[in-house]
Amino acid sequence: MSDTSSAPAAPSTPATTPASPRSPQQSALADAVREIEHHVAAAGWDAPVRVFALVRTQAALEASPGLADQLDAQVLAAARVEPWHLTSVEQEGLPDADDLESLLAALSWPATVDGMAVTVERVVLPPQAEAAMPDDPDEALRYLMAHPERTDVRIAVGALRDGTAWCALRARTHDTDDQVGHGPDLVPGLVQAVRATLA
Repeated sequence: MSDTSSAPAAPSTPATTPASPRSPQQSALADAVREIEHHVAAAGWDAPVRVFALVRTQAALEASPGLADQLDAQVLAAARVEPWHLTSVEQEGLPDADDLESLLAALSWPATVDGMAVTVERVVLPPQAEAAMPDDPDEALRYLMAHPERTDVRIAVGALRDGTAWCALRARTHDTDDQVGHGPDLVPGLVQAVRATLA
């Protein structure tokens, strides 16, 4: 079942921010978040929260030359010409937490980590349906799961230490790679929480 605990609200349908010039950091982060979302999507829906450390590939290769044997030729070629090319490392053994906010608050990163990303699934409703949700948590969950206008959404959010952020949103009703919405601030509350793990 999707995690339906309290979390920053997500839009009910993917939306893409109009194209604008991006910094090298934002371009690299957008690519990393897109790849992470596609990777998680390949495992299907009803998945747990997943967390990824983001490191600059050039620096990682300098620190651990053997990493080159684990990366394909295309990634190595990109890393040679893009100083901000990022490699994602999924984190195992996450701390126990009652909800996403508590999990993120418990995370901290060494200086060698340049950023982080998280993926989470949420159930969203139109505003008028949210307004009618019962106050009792158990009743609210039953209402949410049974509502005919509910939409399951996968959210991927990444941030770098300088505050650069990127989001990807995929609705279960439009579950194809070309229907994923992208932008820097699609889920502002979650962006803020991800940034805080890097402070």
